[in-house]
Amino acid sequence: MITVNGDTAAWTPGMTVKDVLTLKNFKFPLLVIKLDDALIQPKDYPTTPVPDGAVVQVIHLMSGG
Repeated sequence: MITVNGDTAAWTPGMTVKDVLTLKNFKFPLLVIKLDDALIQPKDYPTTPVPDGAVVQVIHLMSGG
């Protein structure tokens, strides 16, 4: 199991940050991802592994004027 924004989610071997975003249906283009307190760059989402027991925070950035 992993924790995503305070909710538990199923973990699978080989899971990446991109897989977590797909699993939880995050589609907003401006996101900040923290994986166990480490910031993950968008270019690394497809290749960054998410270990079992990880804590993932997905933060939506807002803009306006």
